Amino acid sequence: MLALFGYSMVAVFMILIMTKRMSALLALIIVPIVFALIGGFYTGIGDMMLEGIAQVAPTGVMLVFAILYFGIMIDAGLFEPIVNMILRIVKGDPLKIALGTVALASLVALDGDGTTTFIITVTAMLPLYKKLKMNLYMLATLALLSIGVMNMTPWGGPTARVISSLQLTTEEVFLPLVPVMAAGLGFAFLVAWYFGIKERKRIGIHQIDVPNANEINLSEVQVAATVDNEGELAALKRPKLIWINAGLTIGLLIALIVGLLPLPVLFMLGFAIATMINYPNLAEQKERITAHAGNVLAVVALVFASGIFTGIMNGTEMVDAMATALVQVIPEQLGSQLPLITAITSMPFTYFMANDPYYYGIIPIIGETAASYNIPMAEIARASVLGQPVHVLSPLYAAGYLLVGMLGIDYGQNQRYALKWVVASSLVMIIAAILFGVISL
Repeated sequence: MLALFGYSMVAVFMILIMTKRMSALLALIIVPIVFALIGGFYTGIGDMMLEGIAQVAPTGVMLVFAILYFGIMIDAGLFEPIVNMILRIVKGDPLKIALGTVALASLVALDGDGTTTFIITVTAMLPLYKKLKMNLYMLATLALLSIGVMNMTPWGGPTARVISSLQLTTEEVFLPLVPVMAAGLGFAFLVAWYFGIKERKRIGIHQIDVPNANEINLSEVQVAATVDNEGELAALKRPKLIWINAGLTIGLLIALIVGLLPLPVLFMLGFAIATMINYPNLAEQKERITAHAGNVLAVVALVFASGIFTGIMNGTEMVDAMATALVQVIPEQLGSQLPLITAITSMPFTYFMANDPYYYGIIPIIGETAASYNIPMAEIARASVLGQPVHVLSPLYAAGYLLVGMLGIDYGQNQRYALKWVVASSLVMIIAAILFGVISL
């Protein structure tokens, strides 16, 4: 009964945001509270919500200072040479722009972090999409498809979790997945080709000259400066500091990858250093922070609202009941097909719940069950990460709010647009995993 209640809550949430009857921010707060009260969970509901908020607090802090850091770098003009270089290559061809989106997002996503992937990809590509009036939901979908595959790297999170929870090695789990990930990226490029051809037919190929600093300006991106005067925009640029800013950004990304310090701390330090270097004047510092405050609030509010959603799901034990119910519906005669079943169910599992409860709570149970059928746990581990393209569209995936916030698109509409493509991406990788013998039938 509790499992049915949980699935109903998720369904109502999705219907409300996808039909635009309620914003994602309000639905994340109101829907779980209403369902908790209907379910009789009157006592402790406040503690559940606070616990959920505490769990997402580090992510919220990280996003605050990540947006501010990259906003400062955009204001200073760090990424404009990248945009100009991309424009020289893709010019006004929507097909090349779409393919370039996947190439850039996949490269940046090597660090396994969705936040930096979305910030840098949107920063570089959004001016091109806007100039040609291309569909911004295509940009969002291509970025999601890229990070959905690259999130499977050992340092990306899910793979590290399943390796530790099942006490396996990186060689056992990740290395066999490399050709599967290649198939996933191949699918992302195929979707980009389809989108590009579609947009080429709609808007044609434009002849665009390589821009100067004022023609295509990264201040068009929502995380950048909100000023109208071109002279003011030019005054924000720090061309003499471009190599210092590039070195600081590269150093920050390296520190993220090696885990030198926790992510929130790294971005806080990076923001402080970047602001002092580029805008040492106190009035300028206040002005830059104010310019980005609206975008910070829009994204972080959604993150903390998602904390209420997950807090109530965990506190009422709905998420446990949902997982148990899904495992119990597997007929015993299909036990030998557990790797395939795990791969398929990883899509709804990682959509409805965060990675931690799935990889530390559900996968060990499936792994032990598989062992009774003489199925290697490594196969279960590999199968469990194949649903990551769907996970990055989950309302529990914090970086997704950053993506739609930067693009200025509707969250529910983005769900409708991207869902079939991320599901198809997972299915392609599942088929590839079977063909390559990564999981057995």
